[in-house]
Amino acid sequence: MDNQSRHIVIAGAGHAGGSVAAMLRQLGWREAITLIGEEPIPPYQRPPLSKAWLTGQATAESLALKPVQFYSGAAIDLRMSCRVVSINRAEKTVALSDNETLAYDYLILAMGARARRLPLPGTDLAGVLELRSAADADRLKAALNPGSRLAVIGGGYIGLEAAASARALGAAATIIERESRVLARVAGPILSNFFQSFHHARGVAIEVDAQVAGLEGTGGRIVGVRLVDGRLIPCETALVGVGAVANDEIAREAGLSCETTDQGGGIVVDLASRTDDMAIFAIGDCTRRPLPLYARMGRLESVPNALEQAKQAASLICGKSSPLPEVPWFWSDQYDLRLQIAGLPFDAVDIAVRGNLDAAKFALFHLTADGNVQAVEAVNAPTEFMGGRRIIARRKRLTRAVIEDMSVSMQELAA
Repeated sequence: MDNQSRHIVIAGAGHAGGSVAAMLRQLGWREAITLIGEEPIPPYQRPPLSKAWLTGQATAESLALKPVQFYSGAAIDLRMSCRVVSINRAEKTVALSDNETLAYDYLILAMGARARRLPLPGTDLAGVLELRSAADADRLKAALNPGSRLAVIGGGYIGLEAAASARALGAAATIIERESRVLARVAGPILSNFFQSFHHARGVAIEVDAQVAGLEGTGGRIVGVRLVDGRLIPCETALVGVGAVANDEIAREAGLSCETTDQGGGIVVDLASRTDDMAIFAIGDCTRRPLPLYARMGRLESVPNALEQAKQAASLICGKSSPLPEVPWFWSDQYDLRLQIAGLPFDAVDIAVRGNLDAAKFALFHLTADGNVQAVEAVNAPTEFMGGRRIIARRKRLTRAVIEDMSVSMQELAA
């Protein structure tokens, strides 16, 4: 592709959209770029919202992807408080929420995901919150005061991070999880049990195997979460964190291929982040993408995925070499713990434990039957995380015995 086309429209100004706009300029695109974002503020980092932002350790300036003057300086037309509402592929135009129509030569869909809603009574009560945006985080932050009570519905990473932040601010926190352990859908039992014990020791109440029947209120405001077994978990604030659904509706309506099963949706793309329309790309949380290391498709909700797909799309549009596929990775900060995850544990049948769980410094290596390392979960063990990424990328086979032998350095394991 050449870069003499007239106009690139980017639908969505989150981490993916803001990053791809900057990368297009960095890779030499000199023509028009319009970046359209639904929020009233420029692109910003979302991971700190459940951590440093809640506890007051981050500022609006530190969250911003770029200083606001970057966009005008780079000749990027940033449209805030606006969104793309439909795509006309035949005419190569998009309709905006302000009734304007824009023509595009390339369209990049970076619309992210939204919180999954619970089909339960009481979810419209005041004090029932989700955590996807800076405005959501501000509402939660205002509610977390010494002596206040937070109920977190869903024991995933966002819920655990929010509970840790609540405790740091002096609020009580109860996690309500329908599965038999926290992190049940994203981590193995060893890591789940470690985090569950760590939170318990810091005063977080955790209810597992707990089904929510509804949310109850007085005067329009939540007073508690009612469980199916009849118990009421009293609270002034409830955070619902039960997963996310891809914002793929306008892509579906335009006839683009999207995930059709109940897996949170997602616009189907190739390894260059192209949809089945060669003029339309999709990146970030709204996509279902190839995972070449694992020979399958999947949806990855992470900043590294957003950045990788931004590079893929910008490189192809600007006629640059395609970047090599990366090992997926993720992170979570809770209290003084830094969890770093490399890879995905598909087809793993065994786990090697390297380090000391009691000292909160260890790594879990997920192994296939023939010794391939599929994923590494590292707690306060950055060397194991970095070495694990290299091992996964090289498809190196290791035995549990050699991984668990601390006399063998990570440098030797990853060599």
